[in-house]
Amino acid sequence: MSWVTNMMLSTAMEDWEAAETLSEWLRTEAPRRYDPAALGCGYLRRLTEGADPPWGGWKSPECAVWAGTLNHADPAAVLDRVRRLPWRAPHAVQLFLMDQEQLFFRVWMMREGELRQYAPERPDEEDPAFGRPYHP
Repeated sequence: MSWVTNMMLSTAMEDWEAAETLSEWLRTEAPRRYDPAALGCGYLRRLTEGADPPWGGWKSPECAVWAGTLNHADPAAVLDRVRRLPWRAPHAVQLFLMDQEQLFFRVWMMREGELRQYAPERPDEEDPAFGRPYHP
């Protein structure tokens, strides 16, 4: 059985080293949700890289974006790791997490040395206005 967490990270261009450090930590050291002794839950791939990134438009992105699908990630550990990394432009850091069976990405941003959740604060996935979760 798996437990999927979708993750996206947007940073300033100069924070590629911190993002790569985070990706390697996810791959090799991140504790798992239900078994902290098991390490590693996935990794991030940079989406805004190269001469022809997979984005629409005629211009190159002015931010760096990484994404990954994590398995059995411990979201609290991921948030703590992001908070503790030495970001060069911490106010540009935006973290998007959507855990399995959630319908919304939770958006986290660095402000005054803390990682704070900005949106949505308390989404109600059970509200019928948001539709039913997709289960293949």
